[in-house]
Amino acid sequence: MITFFIALVLLVGGYLIYSRVTEKVFAIDNRLTPAIANPDGIDITPLPKWKAFLIELLNIAGTGPIFGAISGALFGPIVFLWIVIGCVLGGAVHDYFSGMISSRHNGASIVQLSGRYLGKVMEIVMRVFSVVLLILVTAVFVVSPSTLLESLTNGSVKAWIWMIIILIYYLVSTLVPIDKVIGKIYPVFGIVLIVMALAVIIGIMANSDRYPMLELIGNFRDFSKANGSLPWWPFMMTTVACGAVSGFHATQSPMIAKCIKSEKEGRQVFYGAMVAEGVIALIWAAAAMAFFRVNTAEGWSALNSVGGNSNSVNEIARGVLGTVGTIFAVVGVVICPVTSGDTALRSCRLIVGEVFKLDQKKIVNRLILTIPLFAAVIGISIWNFMDDKNFSILWRWFAWANQFLAAISLWVATGYMFKTHKNKYASLFTALPALFMTAVVITYILAEPNMALGRFIPYDTAAIVGACISVCIFAFYLFKLFTKRTKNYTEYVYERPSDSPSASEELPQAPDNSENE
Repeated sequence: MITFFIALVLLVGGYLIYSRVTEKVFAIDNRLTPAIANPDGIDITPLPKWKAFLIELLNIAGTGPIFGAISGALFGPIVFLWIVIGCVLGGAVHDYFSGMISSRHNGASIVQLSGRYLGKVMEIVMRVFSVVLLILVTAVFVVSPSTLLESLTNGSVKAWIWMIIILIYYLVSTLVPIDKVIGKIYPVFGIVLIVMALAVIIGIMANSDRYPMLELIGNFRDFSKANGSLPWWPFMMTTVACGAVSGFHATQSPMIAKCIKSEKEGRQVFYGAMVAEGVIALIWAAAAMAFFRVNTAEGWSALNSVGGNSNSVNEIARGVLGTVGTIFAVVGVVICPVTSGDTALRSCRLIVGEVFKLDQKKIVNRLILTIPLFAAVIGISIWNFMDDKNFSILWRWFAWANQFLAAISLWVATGYMFKTHKNKYASLFTALPALFMTAVVITYILAEPNMALGRFIPYDTAAIVGACISVCIFAFYLFKLFTKRTKNYTEYVYERPSDSPSASEELPQAPDNSENE
């Protein structure tokens, strides 16, 4: 229990201290945000800070900090280190920069930002990649809650019926203004999610004699490797993404970047929501390790057999909280994926809309963009239901794609800092976590045994090659860093719509912080 509380204190301390460091490095100012400068009443609209925080938390949470953390428990207490360090130094920094850079570019997506700061080729790659990823995410977040709801109703309401209901909700919430559905129900769901996590950990502590928490000291070993499964590097970093570092968040933060009313709110909304998700992941990882006693062969096998899915959630909740607590906990777990699936589809609509430059104030244009994406989600969801194995295949590809997006997003942040910040060496702040995630992704692609390359390349070779490629990428960055720049880069300058009553008013422009050496 000592390890858990130390990790919890470090997460909270990370927010109180490192979030301020992050904010200072980014160098916020009093410029107007999109919600104040260019509101459109659909996607760009001002929201109270507390509401923006809860919506951001629900957007990024999904099943990741629960299912991923439970699966991460198979690696033993070392997962606590990854959640704390990954969240504070990587994931929260990733989310903060994704949101704040987007805010300074009128709510631009990570795709547009990739083109601006990493080049047009990367923009094309990211556009295709992001759309595919978001469609996969939406489909994943249709299947997992549908299965869980069928289990919760003891099979009286089949999963395919729940799937239809969830899909209808996704379509409606994607089309209507953000403050009409998401802005009203998400804050309530966010509170339920937080209370649910607290109920689980309180239940574990109240029954500590039955469910003793594992301590890092004495259990600092690779549980999964000792039991013939995958080693912690890099598979723990892809298994536990939400709660530590997750590229999916880079597609969600720009959505709330359109709604914050001041740059000062960014630290609490973006960095704070990520730390809150880290706490949720910490709770579920601790609960899984204690409940299944993964320090024993029997416990490890039991958790490995049910995996990080609805079955493991049901077992933990039922054993710790009883019948009423089980319903409450499972409802919270259902809320997570549903409230990420709808915003994933909404983000997908916005990214595709950027390509065709359609005015999304018009419902007809929103329908034109959404229907094809919605059809793709339905197709993948049906494919998932056809065979249980399909979900695990989809999840493996999602795990890789998710962290690839995280690495690129961190490099986008690095490019932004390098090209616009008055001190180009401040870009090292994001370059280091970008380098780490690059190594994770490359090693995963080469070593994953269920993917083509992992079947033929030995693990040790994959780890060495992954490290070497990552070092080469970092060396190229350092070469650019210490080479003089001759081009000025400016940030987005807001313009009011021509039909705005105050269009004649001159808006304050972003200060030119670029260098001309």
